[in-house]
Amino acid sequence: MTRKVLCTRLNEELPGLDAPPFPGPRGQEIFETVSSKAWQDWSDLQTMLINEKHLNMMDKEARKYLNEQRDLFLKGGEVDRAEGYVPKA
Repeated sequence: MTRKVLCTRLNEELPGLDAPPFPGPRGQEIFETVSSKAWQDWSDLQTMLINEKHLNMMDKEARKYLNEQRDLFLKGGEVDRAEGYVPKA
């Protein structure tokens, strides 16, 4: 049986993640409150931000930026977009 969560991003009850996305309290919180659909949407946006903004994930500030963007996104807030980015159809 699929585990359901009340998704903080999409504001509806949807299938949840199979496991926390990373260790620690924040990973557990995401596991309990974010749907697998919202997490996939975040993963896609994260990839776009890393690529289009040329973020170096070895850089502490780049990781901090992505964590801030993730938290905004998952709570339903406005997040940065890459200027001029057009997703593939």
